[in-house]
Amino acid sequence: MKKYAYFPGCSLEKMALSYHKSSLETTRTLGVELEELEDWNCCGATTYFQFDEVLANTLVARNLAMAEKQGLDFVAPCSACYKNSYFTNTYMKEDAALSKKINAVLEIDNLQLSGNLKVHHLIDVFVDEVGTEEIKDKVVNPLTELKIAPYYGCQIIRPRKNDENVEDPHFFEEILTAIGADAVNFAYKTRCCGGSLLITNRPAALDMIRILLQNILRSGADIVATACPLCQVNLEVYQTQVNEEFGTDFDIPVLYFTQLMGVALGIAPKKLGIGSELVSALPVLDRFLEKKVN
Repeated sequence: MKKYAYFPGCSLEKMALSYHKSSLETTRTLGVELEELEDWNCCGATTYFQFDEVLANTLVARNLAMAEKQGLDFVAPCSACYKNSYFTNTYMKEDAALSKKINAVLEIDNLQLSGNLKVHHLIDVFVDEVGTEEIKDKVVNPLTELKIAPYYGCQIIRPRKNDENVEDPHFFEEILTAIGADAVNFAYKTRCCGGSLLITNRPAALDMIRILLQNILRSGADIVATACPLCQVNLEVYQTQVNEEFGTDFDIPVLYFTQLMGVALGIAPKKLGIGSELVSALPVLDRFLEKKVN
């Protein structure tokens, strides 16, 4: 069983608890062990880097150094946490001056970071480490004819890895196809959801969400799959505000990809956090949840 240093970040054990639960359940079923880092700290999210780049990178480096000390590769389910961790790890290898400053601080915790560990988004683990064929083999409850819109968001594919196509990636679709679903194509799958812009410019952010939801609706999707807590919140929680602002009537369920994988793997919905969403997914999932689950 492959083991990773698991960094849940500030969202997964609170507002995105269903992502946390379903991540642990699906990885366990597929023979992957996620060992949560002890005494981890916030990665700085999307804002702190604008105020103090060195201190922000130091925050991230502390988490990475703990994983490196354990000899484990690092995995984050949140796209913002992943992006920050990936870049800090890269900077520590490439920027000697920055590395020296950060490691001087890390010495206080008896830590050092070389930048030689691997940093993964959780979806990378399923695609690159487990593989779609292994996932197919473990599916007991295929999501046949369920049309799912794979929403990448703007951060999961940036930074670019190897020859990855950041404009039209397909690895999310491969995961959904492996669990028997129909991955629908929609033009704005890598477009930003507005992120934390809702705090500073709510009208602009709501319009960004409206455009995304409209595009998803036109794709014919029954449900949206996300891989980021902030994306999930923006696309689901703010549907009511979008409807009030623009006179729309969106009512589209939005789940984490790990929840949908869990249903296909035969894991009980309660263990996946299904039923806690604001826009109920039960109307489109009932026919699958009636089948045998563990």
